[in-house]
Amino acid sequence: MSSSSLGTERAEPSKLYAVYLGGELAPGRMGEDHEVIHVVAPDIPGARHLAKAKWRGSGRPHVDAVLHLDVVDGYAVVLEASDHSGAAVVDNTYDPE
Repeated sequence: MSSSSLGTERAEPSKLYAVYLGGELAPGRMGEDHEVIHVVAPDIPGARHLAKAKWRGSGRPHVDAVLHLDVVDGYAVVLEASDHSGAAVVDNTYDPE
C-alpha cells in the first residue's frame, strides 16, 4: 500500500531560491526596476508566487530568473526552522571597485 493511500503523503522539502524580479519604474521613468528576492518554497512555481508577493516596486512584477541555492562557494545551504524574524541588514554603500 502506498503512503498516499494511507493519507500520510510527505510534503516536498522546502528549498532556498533567489528570484530576480522585474517591474515598472515609477511614473515618468523609462526602463525597468529590478529586485532580488529570497524565498523558501517547495518548488520553482511556488518560489515565483512567493517572490511576486514580496515585490516592493511599482506596478505588477514579473519573474526574470529563479535560482535554487543549494550550494554557494562550496558550502551546502541547509534550512532549519527558526523563531528569528529574519530582519536583514542591507549595505547599500556604493563601491566602484
